[in-house]
Formats: sequence, structure tokens, C-alpha cells
Amino acid sequence: MVHPAVKPLSDLIGTWKGEGEGFFPTISSFNYSEELQFTHSPNKPVIAYSQKTWNLKSGQPMHSESGYWRPKPDGTIEVVIAQSTGLVEVQKGTYDMKEGVVKLKSELVGNASKVKEITRVFKVENCELSYAVEMATSLTDLQPHLTASLKKQALGCHLITGDITTYTTSQAHFLTNKYDTEC
Repeated sequence: MVHPAVKPLSDLIGTWKGEGEGFFPTISSFNYSEELQFTHSPNKPVIAYSQKTWNLKSGQPMHSESGYWRPKPDGTIEVVIAQSTGLVEVQKGTYDMKEGVVKLKSELVGNASKVKEITRVFKVENCELSYAVEMATSLTDLQPHLTASLKKQALGCHLITGDITTYTTSQAHFLTNKYDTEC
């Protein structure tokens, strides 16, 4: 059961795992494992969001962020995100779940001396969530920064082949990250 305001985004609710790639003109490219969670309390018109990443090779924690997504009946959405680096984003955007797309653009990037703007585009299709993040800094215009592809870890999905991603809370990293699911 979900709150009526959240119902259009209910396909997001659950745990998503996969891999991503980061790049930007001022840094070296990198690959990462990721776990994204969207949770919901039926009496609240919001979705809680949390994201954690680990270095793909070493398994060391890299980044985490959390916040809330608040969809509106008119197809707009408000999002707040606090990153482990101290950066805070207030984003507004739109959602069209017939197309499976959520588009966000920063209204405010707080506590960031260099980051000026962030956009995020999420796409859901066939139990897969992909996203692209773009960023502008005081030295660069808006350009690609992160892309990822995640598979939903939910009831109704089943393993066909490969190694399941194993996450241990005590070690706080992915031991393996190759898996293949089908819904």
C-alpha cells in the first residue's frame, strides 16, 4: 500500500544494485558498485532515498547520500539530497512514469565552493534503473559526470545466471557485483 501522492513513482520503491562510471574534466575516470534504495511509509507523501557506492576493484566505500523525493499530482517533483561530502542539493523537476523518466535540476547547491549546478535523469525500464548526472562547477559548464545501470532486487525478479551481488553490513562493501536478473 502506498500513499496516493507516491503511487505514480511506486515502481521505484525497492532496492537497486549495479555499477556505474564517473568522469569529469578535472578528475580521473572511475568505476563503482552501487546500492540505491527507495523506501516509503504509506502514511507519508514522500519517498525516502539513499545511495551508497563502493570502489569497483577494492570494495572500499566511496560516496553516500540520502534524502527525500516529494512527487506532486501535476507531474512535478521536489527532491532534497544531503551528500556525505557535506554538499546539499535542492532539486525540482518532472516525472512521467508512462515513459519511466524522472528529470531533476538543482535549484540550490549548498555548502559547495566549486559545484554550481547538478542535473539528474533517471530512467526505469524492465526492472532496470539507469541514470545520468551532469554537473557544472566554477571552472566548467554543465557536462556529464556519472552514469549507472542498476537492477531491481525485488519480489518478482529472479536470478537467471551469474553471481549475485553480496553486501555485508559489517564490512560495508560489495564482495562481488556481477549478476543478471530478469523480471
